[in-house]
Amino acid sequence: MGELSELLNIGKVVEEQLNQVGIYTYDQLKDTGSKQAWLRIKAIDASACIHRLYSLEGAILCVKKTQLQSDIKADLKQFYQQFSK
Repeated sequence: MGELSELLNIGKVVEEQLNQVGIYTYDQLKDTGSKQAWLRIKAIDASACIHRLYSLEGAILCVKKTQLQSDIKADLKQFYQQFSK
């Protein structure tokens, strides 16, 4: 496993998906942003859910996804809903 799996919320499967979409490092993930990284993953895995989006944001902010601030979660949920219809 690589650098990404050492981040909070990122396991082997999500790391492999990030690698498949061209993201290999924390800096690349941070520069890409959770929303765009999630969209790239969704393009290769239709089952990508809101929890994966929360996990990516948490990894960028270095917090557990369950500890994301409510305004951040609300923003991510609104974004997610655009693509889950």
